[in-house]
Amino acid sequence: MDNPQVVFLWKAPLRPYKKRGRMVLRFYIAVSLVLSLIVFFFGDKILLIPIWSLMFLFYVLTITPPPEVENKITHFGIETAGITLRWEALSHFYFKKRFGFNVLTIVSQPPYFYHAYLVLPNEEIKKKLVLILSDHLVYQEKPRRAFTDKMVDWLSGLIPDDEEETPIVSKKPLASPL
Repeated sequence: MDNPQVVFLWKAPLRPYKKRGRMVLRFYIAVSLVLSLIVFFFGDKILLIPIWSLMFLFYVLTITPPPEVENKITHFGIETAGITLRWEALSHFYFKKRFGFNVLTIVSQPPYFYHAYLVLPNEEIKKKLVLILSDHLVYQEKPRRAFTDKMVDWLSGLIPDDEEETPIVSKKPLASPL
């Protein structure tokens, strides 16, 4: 049954996801061990709990693919993952590329500045969303980046990329004349 209030509908993963290899997991463990040793020797042993909790969270988000959710744009706002965002509470939107996916970021009105992130599976949906959302919200091609945004990008740049495994070429000795 079609809902007459739904303007546009698409299905996509809940978050951008890229399958990672063992190198990234080793990096997480190495950073956690180094931080744990520093904290342990300075005597604040209680800080080991959040360090290893974050390590576990990164591990789970790295190995677990996200579920697929249904995103809807209605006459009243945006519905995603069981949350409804009304047009009156929203301020602007912009797009960002993450792990090969376009991610729609919708920002709410001040003083809260709540951010909703919606994954877009292809460019056609992005073009349609620009037209639909521009009727209700301000589109920012280059959004202002806060200190925390810059810090997250810097920290995510430290995480190593997975290296493509190259086939090992066997080195056969050249035949020598006898």
